[in-house]
Amino acid sequence: MTFALIDGNCFYCSCERVFRPSLKGKPLIVLSNNDGCAIARTDEAKALGIKMGDPWFRLRHLENSRGLVALSANFPLYGDMSDRMMTVVGRFSPKQEVYSIDESFIDLSGFNVDLAEYGQRIRAEVLRDTGIPTCVGIGSTKTLAKLANHIAKKQPKWKGVCDLTQLNRYELAALMQSIDAKEVWGIGRKISKRLEEMGVHTVLDLAKVNPDAARAEFSIVTSKTIQELRGISRLELEEMVVPKKQIISSRSFGFPMTDFLQLQSALSEFIAIACNKLRSQNSIAGCMQIFITTSPFDKDRQYGNSRMVIPPCPTADNQIFTKYALKALEAIWRPGYKYKKAGVMLMDILPSQPVQGELCLGYPEQEKRAQLMATLDKINANFGRGTVKTGSIGFHEREHWYMRQERKSPSYTTNWLEVPIARA
Repeated sequence: MTFALIDGNCFYCSCERVFRPSLKGKPLIVLSNNDGCAIARTDEAKALGIKMGDPWFRLRHLENSRGLVALSANFPLYGDMSDRMMTVVGRFSPKQEVYSIDESFIDLSGFNVDLAEYGQRIRAEVLRDTGIPTCVGIGSTKTLAKLANHIAKKQPKWKGVCDLTQLNRYELAALMQSIDAKEVWGIGRKISKRLEEMGVHTVLDLAKVNPDAARAEFSIVTSKTIQELRGISRLELEEMVVPKKQIISSRSFGFPMTDFLQLQSALSEFIAIACNKLRSQNSIAGCMQIFITTSPFDKDRQYGNSRMVIPPCPTADNQIFTKYALKALEAIWRPGYKYKKAGVMLMDILPSQPVQGELCLGYPEQEKRAQLMATLDKINANFGRGTVKTGSIGFHEREHWYMRQERKSPSYTTNWLEVPIARA
């Protein structure tokens, strides 16, 4: 087996730089929801000592003193750029696993080519077609490919592509000896701390641990990781997207919310987002939990509550869930509080099957409602989310409850009104 992992370098920041080339070479960070903390950093920002998760209020002074640029997260843009990047990567292998928004595994088994050169071709085409710089790691297992990708990023001599399959056992051992065990995919903070206590400090040390002992001490996942580091493939390529067993849609508000109608509007939109995700994986849900809460840091009175919502039968229909959720919201709402967060969680998720409609509200009615939801999804996909929505979402200004995004870039690829214009 031979796997390659293609990873977008500083992905969120790179997406921003595609449309603002003037940001190249400058320290740039992308901020989390409500412009709270740094969730992506360029190398120039890291050189200023900025760490992942550093709060923005502690970094703000660097704008004037060191030229730091901070942008609000633009997730629709990043999602669209991810789709473009994964499409390009998919050209290079018939088997692909999109692992995250900026990472993709492909199967290179049996490819009769120079894999390092092939990796450079992948990087070149992704950069040409999307503007996103990448690194490529190649190994005989997914864990080794992930490790190779880490090496390609951290060690310039590899020029963005690290192919571990070309190293002999002594060269590979020497490379493993130079890398901390905590850098291995799947080795979390707690496990790495315990490993250090056991005298396991490097990747090579970890590869020498007995897999059976690791399973007894930690878990079967750690045991598989060790076998993968030894070149024994235990993790298959997951070409199919596994349907989620829970779907959550929630948000911390940019400003405290005290108005019931605004909270109702926010909750209705969260339900629409969650149900859209549910339908996209061809599933239905048997229940939903809604919740509202004040900020734990608020010096005023605090309050939080939740309520389970169970429709007459499993569904993926926005309107049905909204109808019962708003009744539940009325039951848990308390006036006089400053609500800071709300959300919904879909549970008891099942594959969508028409027969369930026959046992509940009547199949013809269910079929019509499914067609209605499909039409709604198609319109919103073509013209932008929220073009068609349930009445309870309302038409008032969203900034009362949306995230604070004072530094958000335009929707360059997802909104016709904000598409960049090239001028001579």
